[in-house]
Amino acid sequence: MIYRISLVFILMMGPSAYRPASAQTQQHSFSLGDTAFLLDGKPFQMISGEMHYTRIPKEYWRDRMKMAKAMGLNTIGTYVFWNAHEPFPGKYDFSDNNNIAAFIQIAREEGLWVVLRPSPYVCAEWEFGGYPWWLLKDSTVKVRSRDKRFTGAYAQYILQLAKQLVPLLVTHGGNILMVQIENEYGSYSNDKTYLDMNRQLFRNAGFDGVLFTCDGADKMANGYLPGYLPAVNGLEDPAEVKAVINKYHEGEGPYYVAEWYPGWFDQWGKRHAKGVADKEAEKLDKILSAGISVNMYVFHGGTTRDFMNGANMNIDQPYAPQVSSYDYDAPLDEAGNPTEKYFKFREIIAKHLPPGSTLPAVPVKKKTIAITNILFTQFAGVFDNLPKPVLSKTPLCFEAIDQAYGFVLYRSVIKQAKPGYLKIGGLRDYAIIYINGKQAGILDRRLKQDSLLLNDILQNAMLDIWVENNGRINYGPYLTDNRKGILQRVTLNGTEIADWKMYSFPFSDLNTIKFKVKTPGSQPGLYKGYFTLTETGDTYLDMRSFGKGFVFLNGLNIGKYWQTGPQQTLYVPAGWLKKGVNEIVVFDELKQGHTSLTALQDPILNQLTVAEQ
Repeated sequence: MIYRISLVFILMMGPSAYRPASAQTQQHSFSLGDTAFLLDGKPFQMISGEMHYTRIPKEYWRDRMKMAKAMGLNTIGTYVFWNAHEPFPGKYDFSDNNNIAAFIQIAREEGLWVVLRPSPYVCAEWEFGGYPWWLLKDSTVKVRSRDKRFTGAYAQYILQLAKQLVPLLVTHGGNILMVQIENEYGSYSNDKTYLDMNRQLFRNAGFDGVLFTCDGADKMANGYLPGYLPAVNGLEDPAEVKAVINKYHEGEGPYYVAEWYPGWFDQWGKRHAKGVADKEAEKLDKILSAGISVNMYVFHGGTTRDFMNGANMNIDQPYAPQVSSYDYDAPLDEAGNPTEKYFKFREIIAKHLPPGSTLPAVPVKKKTIAITNILFTQFAGVFDNLPKPVLSKTPLCFEAIDQAYGFVLYRSVIKQAKPGYLKIGGLRDYAIIYINGKQAGILDRRLKQDSLLLNDILQNAMLDIWVENNGRINYGPYLTDNRKGILQRVTLNGTEIADWKMYSFPFSDLNTIKFKVKTPGSQPGLYKGYFTLTETGDTYLDMRSFGKGFVFLNGLNIGKYWQTGPQQTLYVPAGWLKKGVNEIVVFDELKQGHTSLTALQDPILNQLTVAEQ
């Protein structure tokens, strides 16, 4: 018989639903009841919203949590991102915006419980679903499996994570109520031994509280672990929620929708996701009226900065990378401001509060500013800033030359002097081809392009292939096939091109780039400028006149842009601007000759180019 988990936890400063932090001094018990979660022995309905510490500037963690409380949430959910915390094997980072413990402690101070999702696979529209890139250095390693090379690295990471988070479990006097093992595993495979190995890893590391799994309703048979709470994702009908959880949990609850989707993410070249607030509010009302606990994915998305966006790809869906904005059409927008959906949800949640409870006032909207005429005064071309190359008979992928993200320039010589089709085997993911320094064409994995007709080829012409990692796949069957760059042969008219130089451009910082006063001409280039502010506020860089690239502001990579849309602006939080002089660097691989840039008071997230509509 499958046993029921019933845990009673005593703590001294734990958060209580809808009580100010100053009142959180009583003792609490938390357990799994037959039909509901129990707090202090009484039914406790989690009204939770997902938000990710890595996607929100740390200066605004508390602000976003205050917004959560004001909408009526009593809990927040968050993934934990392995590749953020272990960027290189054995090198752990829990500092600054990766300080997950501080994030959870702030939640406690603001009177919020936490549901932790450190799986470590997260999906989340995040690069490689949260797995670190270096797992791909050996192409035979299989993530999300019993492969000992994978599970060994995984176990070491969980032990490090435990040092940060076990003290914050409710079992140890903290505010983490539950911990998720794996994440929608049923959509990937059905190995119960692997699932139980996950459970044991967490237990051995000290995660001694309630563990749970989550899956879509039609995949729960594959993804649930007998004896542990199975949560469901995506369902909105209360009867269906209860039926599917009863089926896999000994005919009982608690009933928890771990991911309820009031919005959706955006992908380059596709229309901006936009829902109807009234309809979503009606769905939330039905869920809460049925006594079901819910985690809305997401309450607040924030921004996927740097090169950490993921991509989707399935057997029937071509490669589709996600945009930098994780606005998600969420109740709280990318900049942390309440939307129409926020206020509709707040009205619904207020109806379901415990008697005598009231919600805090909604904080005021953030100030925004416009910035006009930021002038570029310094320039740098990538061909003028070549690092020492790696030499190889055949092209090597990013991982083989120890590169995680960014770009690689592949250079060789075309010895035959006749036109024909250049074919790049295993292109990942976007390539600009140059012949003797002149652009010859572009190949895009999204469009299933791998070949380009070259005309007027001279003998011993220099061939440059500028290749970009557009984001590793974060969901689906191709998760293990995620290496970047050029994976196979490059041929012209079927004849292999050999003897390659590979120049690495990870752009983790710009310290090695040498700028000049002369524009870079017809090559991918960087444009540097300075602007002075007398006041700061949130703003949005207007990238509509640019092609494709990224932006550094005061030394921080604030995200990618692409003329294809739908995202046409980049959000700049006020806390990342300075009164006085600010430095900005824009990289553009498609367009040249930029002289200036402006910033707007409002975002543009729904504008596709005509060619993509």
